[in-house]
Amino acid sequence: MDRFDSSDRKPEEDTDALSSVPWARFSAWLECVCVVTFDLELGQAIELIYPHDAKLTEKEKTSICYLSFPDSFSGCLGDTQFSFRLRQSVGRVSSTWFGEKDAYNREAPLILEKEMAHFYGYVYFRQVKDVSVKRGYFQKSLVLVSRLPYVHLFRSLLHIIAPEYFEKSEPCLEAVCNEIDQWPPPVPSQTLSLPVMGVVLQVRIPSKDDKPEGSPNKQGQKEKHLSSPMVLPTIHELDLFKCFQSVLIHIQLLWELMLLGEPLVVMAPSPAVSSETVLALVSCISPLKYCCDFRPYFTIHDSEFKEYTTRTQAPPNVLLGVTNPFFIKTFQSWPHIMCLGELKMSRDLLKQVKVKKLTKLKTLDTKPGIYTAYKTFLHKDKALIKRLLKGIQRKRPSEVQSTILRRHLLELTQSFIGPLERYLASLMPLQISMTPWKTPPQIRPFSQDEFMATLDHAGPQITSMHKGDWLGLYKQFFQSPNFDGWFRAKHREMTDKVECLHLQAICDADLMSWTKDKSEVETIDLILKLREKLTRAHMHQLPVKEELLDKLENYIQSVISSLPQDLQTVLYKD
Repeated sequence: MDRFDSSDRKPEEDTDALSSVPWARFSAWLECVCVVTFDLELGQAIELIYPHDAKLTEKEKTSICYLSFPDSFSGCLGDTQFSFRLRQSVGRVSSTWFGEKDAYNREAPLILEKEMAHFYGYVYFRQVKDVSVKRGYFQKSLVLVSRLPYVHLFRSLLHIIAPEYFEKSEPCLEAVCNEIDQWPPPVPSQTLSLPVMGVVLQVRIPSKDDKPEGSPNKQGQKEKHLSSPMVLPTIHELDLFKCFQSVLIHIQLLWELMLLGEPLVVMAPSPAVSSETVLALVSCISPLKYCCDFRPYFTIHDSEFKEYTTRTQAPPNVLLGVTNPFFIKTFQSWPHIMCLGELKMSRDLLKQVKVKKLTKLKTLDTKPGIYTAYKTFLHKDKALIKRLLKGIQRKRPSEVQSTILRRHLLELTQSFIGPLERYLASLMPLQISMTPWKTPPQIRPFSQDEFMATLDHAGPQITSMHKGDWLGLYKQFFQSPNFDGWFRAKHREMTDKVECLHLQAICDADLMSWTKDKSEVETIDLILKLREKLTRAHMHQLPVKEELLDKLENYIQSVISSLPQDLQTVLYKD
C-alpha cells in the first residue's frame, strides 16, 4: 500500500491530499483486510488479502493466521467476534509516518493514538457444520487489520459486512474496500458519516481536548435505514459491566494492577471473553494511557511466546489474554492470574469469583478466581459494589451499570493523577521570566520527594473519598512503565508550551529597535536563531496561531532588509 507523509499538514487539509494517493484514504483507517481459512494440509492459511498489494511480512501473515482462529479448547460454534494485537516486524515502516509528526496523533487522546509498533486485528469468525467440506465444518475468519484501537467501530463494521461476505465472497469484499477508500480520514473532534453496504455509520472521533466523561452522550441506533444513519455512541469503549460482572467486588484490585503495570494473565473460556476482558482492563485507567504491552488474545504460536514464558527472569510487564489451559502450567511463576469460567447466576445474582492463593493454582481443572498475593493500597468502595450488585438484582440495564462503573474508575484515576499534574504545572517557568533575547528558562526537574511533600495539602483526598495508603501507591507507580510513559508525554507538552511562550515573547518585542545599536554579526545571529525557531515551530506543529508565525516571518524579512545588500543576498540564499 502506498504511504504518504502528513507531517507538514494540518488534519483539515488531509482530505484533499489523500484523494491523489492510491488507497491512502483506506489506509488512514485500515492496513488491510484478510480472509483466513482452515486448510486440511496447511492448517490456518490466508486465503485473501485486500488490497492485493498490502505489505505484510511473512512473519506477520503467520501471526495473523494463528490469532484469527479460536484454539481447539474454545469450541466456538456459529459466529464469534474477538480482537488481537500483534507486534509488527522491525523496520517495516518509516518512523516519519507516525509519532509526533503524524497529524492524527497530535490531536487524538493518548489512549486512541495510532500504534507505532503494533497492529490490531478485529476478527469475525464463523464455524458451522458443512457436509461438503472434508472436515465437516466451514471455518473462516474475516479480519480487519488496523493501527487504530477503534474496537467498537470495527466490531460494528464487521457485524455489517462479514455475514454478507460469507454469502457472496470476494466481489463483496472488493466493493466494501472501495467504499472505505472513499471515507474521510479520522480527524479528532470531527463527526463523520461512513457509508458501507447501504448503511451510514455516524461516528465522532474523540479529541485530546475533550473533557473526560463517564459515558457517551448519545445512544446508538440499531436500525439500519439509508435515510437515518446508524449513530455509534463511541468508537472505542466497551461494555465494562459485561466484562467485569463476575469480578465487580475486586474492581479496586484490578484497577491497581493496571495502574502499576503488574504482569497479569487472563485465562478465559473463549477468545471473545479473553479479548474483551483485556481491553476493558486496559481502559479502566483511562484517561491514563496503559504503556505496557498487552495481548487481548495470545496463543502458544505467538512469536513472543518464549520471550514471555521464560522462567530465568521476572515476568515482564505485560497483560495477556489466553484460552488454552496449557498456559496455567506455563505461567505458574507469574504473580497474578485471573481465571474466568462460564458466567453462573446464583439466585438472580451473578456469582463473584474469589481471590485465591497462587499455591491453589492447578493445571486444567483450575476454578474461576483471581490468583494473587497482592494486597491493595486503597480500601474497597463498598458503596459502589453494593450499588452494582443491587443493580443486578433489579435487572438494571447493562449500559447504565457500565456508566456507573466507568464514572467511578474515571474519578478514581483523575483523583490519582490530579496531584501529579498540579505538581508538574509548578515546574513550568513563569511567563514573566521569558525574554526574547535569551534562551527560554528550563523546566524544573521532577522530584519524587518534593512531590510527596505536596500530598498533605494537595493530595487525592481533596477529590476522592477513597481511604488507604495513597503514598505507597504513588511510590509503586513511580517504578512502573505507566509513570514513565505519562511523564514523557507530559514533559513533551510542557516543552512545547515553553517554546510557544518564548515565541510569543519574541513577537511582542520590538526587534527592529533592538537591532539598531547591534553589530551586523549580532543581527545575523538573531536572524539565524529566529529562523531556527520558525522551522522548529513548523516541524513540531507547535500549538501556536498562524498569524503569530506570519508575524515572526515578517520580522525576519524586515530585519534582513535593514542589512547591506551583499548580506541580504547571502541570507536569502540560505
